[in-house]
Amino acid sequence: MAENMFQNLIGGNWVGGGDASENRNPSNVADLIGLYARAEASDVDAAVAAANEALAGWALASPQVRSDLLEKVSNTIMARKDELGFLLSREEGKTLAEGIGETIRAAQVFKFFAGEALRNAGDAIASVRPDIDVDVIREPVGVVGLITPWNFPIAIPAWKIAPALCYGNTIVFKPADLTPGCAHALAEIIQEAGCPAGVFNLVMGRGTVVGNAMLAHEGINAISFTGSVPVGRGIAVKAAEGLKKVQLEMGGKNPMVVMDDADLDVAVGACLNGAYFSTGQRCTASSRLIVQSGIHDAFVEKMKDAMGKLVIGDACDSATQIGPVVSSSQLNNNLEYVALAGEEGAEVIGGEQMNGKTEGYYQRPALFVGATNQMRSSREEIFGPCASVIKVDDFDEALAIANDTEFGLSSGICTSSLKSAREFKRRSEAGMVMVNLPTAGVDYHVPFGGRKGSSYGSREQGRYAAEFYTTVKTAYTFAG
Repeated sequence: MAENMFQNLIGGNWVGGGDASENRNPSNVADLIGLYARAEASDVDAAVAAANEALAGWALASPQVRSDLLEKVSNTIMARKDELGFLLSREEGKTLAEGIGETIRAAQVFKFFAGEALRNAGDAIASVRPDIDVDVIREPVGVVGLITPWNFPIAIPAWKIAPALCYGNTIVFKPADLTPGCAHALAEIIQEAGCPAGVFNLVMGRGTVVGNAMLAHEGINAISFTGSVPVGRGIAVKAAEGLKKVQLEMGGKNPMVVMDDADLDVAVGACLNGAYFSTGQRCTASSRLIVQSGIHDAFVEKMKDAMGKLVIGDACDSATQIGPVVSSSQLNNNLEYVALAGEEGAEVIGGEQMNGKTEGYYQRPALFVGATNQMRSSREEIFGPCASVIKVDDFDEALAIANDTEFGLSSGICTSSLKSAREFKRRSEAGMVMVNLPTAGVDYHVPFGGRKGSSYGSREQGRYAAEFYTTVKTAYTFAG
């Protein structure tokens, strides 16, 4: 095995795998970040065995012990935010400012759950029978399998790992095969912070090998997954077969409604951010811009002007505002949808592949003007810097189109009307609603998740994370 191989962490030891993946920079494909060992099914077996062996000790550990570990991890991430943010931008392609910002968010998540470890309260409830006490207690669910996507390679692992450890669970963690660098760095930090052997295990590799082995393993009690809808649906079926607790965060085709009474600068700023920042590679991205007729033409002109001023380039260049697409396959997928939008009758502004100073996966942001909500380009998640503009006459039509989707993750409205904002918040069929803000961008101490095809199971983040990472025990005591 090569000396520069980044290895898996199993039972407190760094171990190799069957083969390795090349982690390359999407801004410059000649830049090899490193070789990352791919685990096999036997490695998953070993990781699950280690997690089960460590479970009793970690579940019964003092909440102070768990809090101290999470606090130390948080402090280390924050101290290394520039280094980790650079690694994130180098391997995933989001801008350096976004990479550092995401790293800070990961530190904040660990800090939050360091506090929650000391606040894992239960309930004492009076029994309906005399001389009996009733206690409702939250206990860890057991060994949890965590499967995370490539688009937020440190924040999403953080908001799964931190609550899992906080509530006394042990972990088998599989990051995306496309972006293992941040996951490996996070594993090193957790290990060096003094995490007991077997409590946290890292198994890198392909979903078809590692993910399937995790789903089939009887020693894993729960699975938390973030990724595509087709994969999520398959996980739900397999998890049900094994009676595993399951939590799924999947796709979105998020609407941003722009009313005639909106502040045009606020609306364009929110749509530009929501649709194109992070190269549009966010499940909360604004991919349907539903614009009232009175402001439509001015909005489109201002969007075109703002899009033309965006600086597209190497993610690690501090001047860059839009980095590359994450991979060649994702870029090809995006370009196919750009062509499709034109074939469906939309006027396509931008969207073409472009050359950078180095060989990378660069694409101009795309705006599909004159789109309808029935076009495939307006209904299917593209997961790239592409947004459809759909003209409507009034609020009711805007709301109906916003809700006419199989997804229900995030939605937004730009308006100066308190009545419109109130009605939209009340009637939008989404798990998160934004008023005069981008659909992407959330806080870490409140619940994250959606409805319909976007999410399944209990919410992530904030105190709502306890619903997934704990199980409830009701204890009765006769005191007569």
